[in-house]
Amino acid sequence: MDLPHHGYRATKQRGRTAAPTDSVLFDDTSSAAPAMNNQAYYTPGYNMGGTSNDMQGGPGANNLFTDPMANAAMMYGSSLANQGKDMVNKEISRFMSVNKLKYFFAVDTRYVLKKLMILMFPYTHQDWEVRYHRDTPLTPRQDVNAPDLYIPTMAFITYILLAGMALGIQKRFSPEVLGLCASTALVWIIIEVLVMLLSLYLLTVHSDLSTFDLIAYSGYKYVGMIFTVLCGLLFGSDGYFVALAWSSCALMFFIVRSLKMKILPSLSSDSMGMGSSAKPQLRLYITVATAVFQPIIIYWLTSHLVR
Repeated sequence: MDLPHHGYRATKQRGRTAAPTDSVLFDDTSSAAPAMNNQAYYTPGYNMGGTSNDMQGGPGANNLFTDPMANAAMMYGSSLANQGKDMVNKEISRFMSVNKLKYFFAVDTRYVLKKLMILMFPYTHQDWEVRYHRDTPLTPRQDVNAPDLYIPTMAFITYILLAGMALGIQKRFSPEVLGLCASTALVWIIIEVLVMLLSLYLLTVHSDLSTFDLIAYSGYKYVGMIFTVLCGLLFGSDGYFVALAWSSCALMFFIVRSLKMKILPSLSSDSMGMGSSAKPQLRLYITVATAVFQPIIIYWLTSHLVR
């Protein structure tokens, strides 16, 4: 009995002596947690502040901008970039000048109406000379004889829309057919302009004709093509061929009278100089061939739209 009783008192004494002692098994870190959080996340002087300071502009960044070799490299790179930009702008200006392009779109309603009347009824027009002011041709709105790109552009778009309507009436419309019609019309005008440029280059013709001028004169055919297709849709095949004959003759007369003021004036200067006498005749043939080629293109691009 004494042995169990002694064991009971021993365990009871260990239970009583454990309560008043100050020693604990685990440290209470709840009071230190805010200090650690403040130090890690809320204290501005923590290491993260030092890292952002270095990133924003520490001694390494200052050395980069104060190093003479780095400054010289940056200046050399910027100068190369500026030179490359100037060269690109110069090359673009050689083939497409923005100022020249603006000149061909400087039109108004009065000019457009007069130009359309000349294209459809050129026989009543008397003065075909292009006017100049201080060796600079007047804008289309100031001179009705000046070529423009507004009418050819709008006529091309109208022709594509009219072709889509004609194909839709005939139950033959599809995006592929309309795209083929537009691409064919565009390719023909490109081929025509390239042939003209090559002919003028081979014959060493010095004229005032530019690439935009040739595009304008070649694009005026779309006005006659619109008139031809409309007559074909309204009056059938008979109306189509009558309109084709009228628009073809009018366009040929217009092309000959317009190019005559650009190409043929140099005939007398070549005949008086040391040039060959065949060159003036070839220039005349080029002008006539350009005019005769227009009805062929008109028929090729409009015959499949009228049935």
